[in-house]
Amino acid sequence: QVQLVESGGGLVQPGGSLRLSCTASGFTFSSYAMSWYRQSPGKGRELVATISAVSGSTMYADSAKGRFTIARDNDKKTLYLQMNSLKPEDTAIYYCKRLTGNYWGQGTQVTVSS
Repeated sequence: QVQLVESGGGLVQPGGSLRLSCTASGFTFSSYAMSWYRQSPGKGRELVATISAVSGSTMYADSAKGRFTIARDNDKKTLYLQMNSLKPEDTAIYYCKRLTGNYWGQGTQVTVSS
């Protein structure tokens, strides 16, 4: 029933920007905090950012702070991650996840390379 579908990944040059989207269904989206994670083969799974349900307060990993912005549109049931000033080390598969429960999307690939 719960479904999360990421999109917006692709190939970008260092210093470029990309916006990821995650469309949710099967639950009351506005009632749940949401997170973005990323995973690369040479590294483990890393929490990138989280946004609260009602207040919309945000928190970021140090690696993302100042460059990434997490946002949500509850009317569209969509979670966003705006990524600016991208670096090669940002290359990973990016996943969205509901904070509570073990629900993940299929992921979207982000590659930062010249």
